[in-house]
Amino acid sequence: MAKERVVVAMSGGVDSSVAAALLKEQGYEVIGITMRLSAENRDFSTDDRGCCSLKSVDDARHVAEILGIRHYVVDFQDIFQEKVIRYFLDSYLNCETPNPCIACNHYVKFEALMQKAKSLGASYLATGHYARIEKAGMRYVLKKGCDSNKDQSYALYHLNQDTLAHFLLPLGAYKKNITRELARQYSLPVAQKPDSQEICFIPNDDYKAYLKKQVPDALRPGNICLADGTIVGHHEGLPFYTIGQRKGLGIAYEAPLYVIQLDKEKNTVIVGESAECYSSELYADNMNWILFDSLDSPIEASTKIRYGKREALARIYPMEQDAVRVVFAEPQRAITPGQSVVLYDRDIVIGGGVIRSVKQKEKG
Repeated sequence: MAKERVVVAMSGGVDSSVAAALLKEQGYEVIGITMRLSAENRDFSTDDRGCCSLKSVDDARHVAEILGIRHYVVDFQDIFQEKVIRYFLDSYLNCETPNPCIACNHYVKFEALMQKAKSLGASYLATGHYARIEKAGMRYVLKKGCDSNKDQSYALYHLNQDTLAHFLLPLGAYKKNITRELARQYSLPVAQKPDSQEICFIPNDDYKAYLKKQVPDALRPGNICLADGTIVGHHEGLPFYTIGQRKGLGIAYEAPLYVIQLDKEKNTVIVGESAECYSSELYADNMNWILFDSLDSPIEASTKIRYGKREALARIYPMEQDAVRVVFAEPQRAITPGQSVVLYDRDIVIGGGVIRSVKQKEKG
């Protein structure tokens, strides 16, 4: 009987390497694929920091040799440029703070790489994300990873039923320290390789320098003002600022000030004291629902407004098309347009979307 074939997205890190090893041990025919995503990687990412660097390609190839599996490098630079880098730049120019890793998961891994896997005759695509997929009746559900410190379900909310049916997450039940121990048991040279913490296409993790190079004409200096219009400083360009930011404002004031709004029309950074960073509700669109096909009536859910942020209880109201209004039980700090809001029922992902606007908490 022929083994089921699975393509593993191998970044050269410990997680995807152990995922490939586990699947081979479970009896799958494993093919490793490393994606070439950005030309910038060939210029600067020759160390371990970038998830798609030349060093990481070599590491993935070496792991594949040890495991005795086929390994390919595929060129996805065009789609990465269009769907991730262009999105990254457009978001900043629209006064939003992007999440390029979520965009990469959605368009590159879950679409382009899934299609590549199918073209190779694979039944499944697998990654080293810490999350779980289970079948509940006729529906697939996405659940948090068992390691609460590494749970990556937030970044996977774009998954749909068709993708979930052909997607494997071998590490969902493991804690990170166990993953590293497994890497040692499999004699993989990446067992102690540090996790990538940087945006793979940004040289030296300096996004300001990257924006200056890519969109210099869009960086117009302007005023930094209080909510009442009082000018308290000057900025270098709206894309250099994000909601909740305190450092780098260059303002001498009687109390610490934080960015509370970016006014694109007036080219103004609006700042305020800490209490003014809180918002009572948000509006999100591009919603993707996993637990059901559509939201037809209000629900209560735990919500996460950025990766690593603690969940907060909210009531979710369906709006036009694929949008929702999220009203929090308690005001939340630094809700940032461009980031994603992901909804949970305990450890199950209900769905998620992109934050477009916020409503400040009522004063008094």
